[in-house]
Amino acid sequence: MKYFISLQRILLIRKYMKILKDTSIGEVVKFNYRTAMFFQEHDIDFCCGGKKTISEASKEVGFDTDEFIKNLESLARQADPDTAYINSLNLSELSEYIIKRHHRYVHDSIPILNKNLNKICDVHGEHHPELLEVNDLFTHSVGALIKHMQKEELMLFPYIQRLEQAFINKSELPGSPFGSVSNPIAMMIEDHQQEGDRFDQISKLTRKYKVPEDACTTYELALNQLKEFEIDLHRHIHLENNILFPKAIELEKKFM
Repeated sequence: MKYFISLQRILLIRKYMKILKDTSIGEVVKFNYRTAMFFQEHDIDFCCGGKKTISEASKEVGFDTDEFIKNLESLARQADPDTAYINSLNLSELSEYIIKRHHRYVHDSIPILNKNLNKICDVHGEHHPELLEVNDLFTHSVGALIKHMQKEELMLFPYIQRLEQAFINKSELPGSPFGSVSNPIAMMIEDHQQEGDRFDQISKLTRKYKVPEDACTTYELALNQLKEFEIDLHRHIHLENNILFPKAIELEKKFM
């Protein structure tokens, strides 16, 4: 019951965000993930490009800024329990959530996607040579993502958890092999940008995962799986770039 009341309070408090022209995209999506749909519809990067302001984003896509804000505020007023839940987690809980929800999703998706992409390349590659490039991009992306997630699970996330525990216990700043937490975070953000760019290429090559007329069932399935993978990747990156990492950097500053 305590948790339910807490969650309801979060929903009530966060219902009335005032979005300004200089509000960052990341802050808007952090407030309510429903707004991510609007950014996606207009090809605006809300995860790796989360520091961009609403004014900058609206101008880039030729959208009236005031109308842009009205659309976002309309979405932000709609309750999103998932967002409220995420924002109620401490850093240790959030890092564990990312591992269980998003890292596991990546690992579970790779075998079937590899199998389906290889199959449609063999069957349709002659008439759709872009599939060969898509397959190559995906192979490189998942290889990089696996290494990236290992670094997070073995080094960065455990340090963030120790950092939080030290703050709670009012003890000294824990030692690390990489100095400030901002150092590995900068590397992780760079990795995120690289994989975001790779999936942007995949999306363009497939015309936003549009199924061609001569596609077989496996072809359609593979494109849908790739689209779902990209959607999950965007949310995964958003949780780290716009929530976990900034909070970890701010927490470390409290020791200084």
